[in-house]
Amino acid sequence: MIQPGIRAISFDLWDTLIIDDSDEVKRKEMQLPTKKEARRILVHEALNKNQVPVSIETVNAAYDAIDTAFDKVWKQLHVTWSVRERLNLLLTALHSGLPDNEMLALIRRHEEMELDVQPDFVEEAGEVLSVLAGSYKLAVISDTVFSPGRVLRKLLQQAGIFKYFHTLVFSDEVLRSKPSSAVFLKACDSLSVAPQELVHIGDREDKDVAGPHAVGARAILCTAVKDRTKGGASAAEKICNNLRELPGLIDELNAG
Repeated sequence: MIQPGIRAISFDLWDTLIIDDSDEVKRKEMQLPTKKEARRILVHEALNKNQVPVSIETVNAAYDAIDTAFDKVWKQLHVTWSVRERLNLLLTALHSGLPDNEMLALIRRHEEMELDVQPDFVEEAGEVLSVLAGSYKLAVISDTVFSPGRVLRKLLQQAGIFKYFHTLVFSDEVLRSKPSSAVFLKACDSLSVAPQELVHIGDREDKDVAGPHAVGARAILCTAVKDRTKGGASAAEKICNNLRELPGLIDELNAG
């Protein structure tokens, strides 16, 4: 059966358009703690400021447990807890609480950490998106771990590439995460295309290849930032080693 032509392209963000943890290098140069350490320090300081005596070691242990639970829910149930949900669980584990204004401030400092010290975008991202936007509708489909959709929009705007996207699907806003069919169908609905007319670009086999395939869309595995296949095979229709290859790879899919 001949597949319909591609009319739309969706992109993962982390390690596809944005180099994940590239901000950690900057933080180190600025003599700042890692993001993981900084989040725990924020909780420790907030609690002690509000007369909740707790050691940093206790905060670390509780935070590690919540992170483990988050990973399990994210990977097995395809849900990403919001920062508020994570912190509520953390404070419950610590038998603690914070006034509403202090809680809101703690949430925002967690969510906006990657605005304070920003990760790098893949150098050729803007160039390639500009080319593709001339022929296709573009979308973002991204899981949100600590940075919610409102923050990721700001990163895209400040990088000058927000303008290329017709729609953005973030897991904290649709309450489901990849590879759930819901996020890919949401993008297709917003783009007014059938799943068979969509190709998704991302770096993870389980999320960015299996996910679109489950709804009948196609996939290109992106190894431009990180090759997670370790030289192994992929079920994706194509593999992209450099974003500049994308226009040609999509032409090949349309031709064949």
